[in-house]
Amino acid sequence: MRYEIKFSGHENIRSNHQMTIEITKESHLTPQGDCIVGVNATSSCADLPEDLKNKLKDPNIMVTFLISVGDHEFLIKGMGHPDLILTHSNDIVIRKSNFICPRTLAVKCDKASDLLPREMVSLLQNPKTIGTFTIIVE
Repeated sequence: MRYEIKFSGHENIRSNHQMTIEITKESHLTPQGDCIVGVNATSSCADLPEDLKNKLKDPNIMVTFLISVGDHEFLIKGMGHPDLILTHSNDIVIRKSNFICPRTLAVKCDKASDLLPREMVSLLQNPKTIGTFTIIVE
């Protein structure tokens, strides 16, 4: 199962956070949002299809995330969790930790926003840049 979310860049994207990656439906971003890699996302946790949410709640499920921007791709692997809430109406956050809140989409991820290639971050600092956040669950 694959689910694609489109998002756009923003001049304040820093992508320096060592524990999380976030995309948001919000259009505004302050420099403090250092885990955010995209704004104006087409979906949040609450918008995901129920069958995808159910798969993400399987603790044995491996989830792959693909962030695509221009010719650049960034792959992240994470895990599902039975306690995922998946109800946040604006945000999606994937985490290296086991922390769960309504914004959490996956835990135990192998990468965070600080590892996003700097060429990709530079592209994302242009508000006209469009990226894709793909959720892949086998």
